[in-house]
Amino acid sequence: MLHARERASTGGSMGDREQGQFGLLCARRFGPFFVTQTLGAFNDNVFKNALVILVTFGIAGLSPDEVNLYVNLAAGLFILPFVLFSATAGQIAEKYEKSRLIRAIKLLEIVIMLLAVAGLVLGSVPFLMGVLFLMGTQSAPFGPVKYSILPQHLHETELVGGNALVEAGTFLAILLGTMLGGWLMALHGGTQWVSATVVVVAVLGYLASRGIPAAPPTAPDLHIDWNPLTETWRNFRFMQSNRTVLLAVLGISWFWFYGAVFLSQLPNYTKLNLGGDETVVTLLLTVFSLGIGIGSLLCERLSGHKVEIGLVPLGSIGLTLFGIDLYFAVPDTAPAAGLSAGEFLKAAGNHRVLWDLLLTGIFGGLYIVPLYALIQTRSDASHRSRIIAGNNILNALFMVAAALIAIVLLDAGLTIPQLLLVVALMNAAVAVFIYSLVPEFLMRFLVWALINTLYRIRKTGLEHIPDEGPAVIVCNHVSYVDALILGGNIRRPVRFVMYYKIFRIPVLNFIFRTAKAIPIAGAKEDPLLMEKAFAEVEAALKAGDVVGIFPEGALTRDGEIQTFRPGIERIIQASPVPVVPMALRGLWGSFFSRRDSFLKRARLPRRFWSRIELVAGPPLPPEQVSAAELEARVRALRGERA
Repeated sequence: MLHARERASTGGSMGDREQGQFGLLCARRFGPFFVTQTLGAFNDNVFKNALVILVTFGIAGLSPDEVNLYVNLAAGLFILPFVLFSATAGQIAEKYEKSRLIRAIKLLEIVIMLLAVAGLVLGSVPFLMGVLFLMGTQSAPFGPVKYSILPQHLHETELVGGNALVEAGTFLAILLGTMLGGWLMALHGGTQWVSATVVVVAVLGYLASRGIPAAPPTAPDLHIDWNPLTETWRNFRFMQSNRTVLLAVLGISWFWFYGAVFLSQLPNYTKLNLGGDETVVTLLLTVFSLGIGIGSLLCERLSGHKVEIGLVPLGSIGLTLFGIDLYFAVPDTAPAAGLSAGEFLKAAGNHRVLWDLLLTGIFGGLYIVPLYALIQTRSDASHRSRIIAGNNILNALFMVAAALIAIVLLDAGLTIPQLLLVVALMNAAVAVFIYSLVPEFLMRFLVWALINTLYRIRKTGLEHIPDEGPAVIVCNHVSYVDALILGGNIRRPVRFVMYYKIFRIPVLNFIFRTAKAIPIAGAKEDPLLMEKAFAEVEAALKAGDVVGIFPEGALTRDGEIQTFRPGIERIIQASPVPVVPMALRGLWGSFFSRRDSFLKRARLPRRFWSRIELVAGPPLPPEQVSAAELEARVRALRGERA
């Protein structure tokens, strides 16, 4: 959650009108940052791939063993600084103003690229390897700043869209940078072209960074611990204090493990199993990267402009299914060797491989974007950069583990398709493990799938629900899924008070229990359960939660709002908190309402994907709360449409 005090600390940048996803690119609070980070990712990959091509084909006197050594060493040298320096970088990002840090990092990039030019002119492999290590050292502090600055400049409803643009831009920059680096190095005078490119892009990145608005430090009094081991351990302790954040970090790290295996095996997979040349490798990498970009950009639309962690299980399902199908998509007969991209595309059977890679990328985007947004919203502002630093360390370690496991399994006799199949099955096991530890992910997926399959929801006035502190929301009661619709669209978790028989409905019961709903019965049915429910409501409000109540006490049988019962008055007397009136429109007659008999309702819904509305009004202060007043306000919000 983006707290009010954090918004106030941004020097007014948050006061701008909220932007659409692509409108953010034109906003000063996002556009310059986006250009800066995209150019940085692009430049890294121009140089890295140019260096690999230079070592592999351009430097005389290197034996095949030396080439393999330097190529693998290059990958390790770029990742190593993330392990060594991320913990310190996280502290620096908390202590100092972030836009100035970004500009300092970009100035350092210019210096490093000038050293890269010297290394290219000298043709010294050890020197260039040292430059690559410095590039990793320069990139390591950018990660904690990159993800912790977004909540300071974006509204909470823009975080998913902002993260989606960052992920899409990063993967496309990696793709284009990799392609350009190889193409430039293949030209006559390739080292000069690469030298000019990396310096110019670094300068452009610095110029773009000058437009990033100020982002004040979140922990200016922090004492920096320069010991990376103790600070790394402290970062992990921060993450352990919030189980959901910890598992989100592990989920992100697993994604990089999964992606590292797939991308590292792509060249040999193309050559040995598909019979393609380097143009086919580029084609497959392009399709996968475009998939990540598409999936990332879809997140904002599918999530309804909020952090929807229900997309994470959907993403993991797709990663598993299409990862498995990639194994079965391998041609049964040995392919011809040296196929160009055009020849590869002519074979209809190869289209299945392309679709699998595209859909794997799309579901990967759906998986990763909500997890980054979840960390940003669920972590405390004063620790956010350090948690992201810990995430970067784990990402690096998981990528190293991916390389080691791939080596071991391939040496054990597995083919590359079999290796990819094993990793896809491991993804399913990891997903089940994470969702069993934090059922909230699976619960949100079920809610998201249900309400987005059956309904199109128009939301109005949800900004009236306070961003923090206790509150009660009251709403008319039309269907068995009212609580799911409200809970799936309100930014904050809501603890609903619901009739115990609805609470016990199979499948929905898992969702209600995971959301910590409070079952209640009438005084004549079960007075002990009723008293227990009121006690739980009081405890929840005391803890600062939002409690949801349907004061009619039962589903409407005729589509009209029934008289509100006085239980809400008892709640507010015990816990004087604001009450937000809400109304549902258009649900009467839907599959889950009581308009028809049970047998008629057992048919398919008459209004599949029907349009409904959720409307919220201004909160009532506790001294003005009465059942009659709330009923009148809910009636006014609902209007004539049941």
